Amino acid sequence: MDDETLLSIGAFAVRARLSAKALRLYDRLGLLPPAQVDEVSGYRYYRAGQVERARLVAMLRQLDMPLARIAEVIDATDGTEAAERLAAYWADVETRIAAQRALAEYLRARLSGRNSEMYGAFEVETVEMPAQVLITEKRHTLADELPAWIGASLGRLEEAARACGGVAGAPFVVYHSEVTTESDGPVECCVPVADEAAARAWVAGRGRGREVTVLVEPARRLAFTRIGKAQVAYPQILAAFEAVEAWMRREGLEYDGPCREIYFADWAAAGPEDPVCDVAFPVR
Repeated sequence: MDDETLLSIGAFAVRARLSAKALRLYDRLGLLPPAQVDEVSGYRYYRAGQVERARLVAMLRQLDMPLARIAEVIDATDGTEAAERLAAYWADVETRIAAQRALAEYLRARLSGRNSEMYGAFEVETVEMPAQVLITEKRHTLADELPAWIGASLGRLEEAARACGGVAGAPFVVYHSEVTTESDGPVECCVPVADEAAARAWVAGRGRGREVTVLVEPARRLAFTRIGKAQVAYPQILAAFEAVEAWMRREGLEYDGPCREIYFADWAAAGPEDPVCDVAFPVR
């Protein structure tokens, strides 16, 4: 049987190890159109040479690859490009699995009642923060998009601070609502600056391109714990937030605003164990 031999959908399904239902779906999505469709009966016929493509689609589906990404792989210009696209997909999978594994370990600790043991690893203190002028950028974002957005947003704000009298304090991120893989905030990046008038002029010149503003934050007291670079990743950072909250309850302190992460170190130069961030809650 040569590659041009036509097979009925049933015969082709047997050879390709796919169901006829799957073949019809892949046809609708443009992944595996039949070589010929009878105009009268509507019967689909496939060429024997399409078996390899069909089997490739089936194996990629066993990797739980979305159909849109399967199309990217099988429509690549050559085998090297197809392999690179598969590698990129699998890197995304491994990143997601690593995050899920970390979350599962965190939840096991909580469910087994080891909360106090986890919280004991964090030293909580309070600090009095003076009033400060902030330039900010706000966005709704999910947990997997958050690290990249924070880095980019703080970079933009720190660059803008040059026109606002310079950076006048450690940049921080405020969480106005929960951020997870399903809940999208909003989140606000904040950079303290020295010149309020210049900051307002800068914001006025930005138009509506991004949700930027100037805020004058009053003096406030923060309860915080300091964490290393490796602990900033989700879900590890959740234990730090909960440790501060548990300490606040013991001390009889009340919330006085949304929680925040304060970044005081050079992120790129820091090692996994180096302290880079204070997890904090305004309190009264």
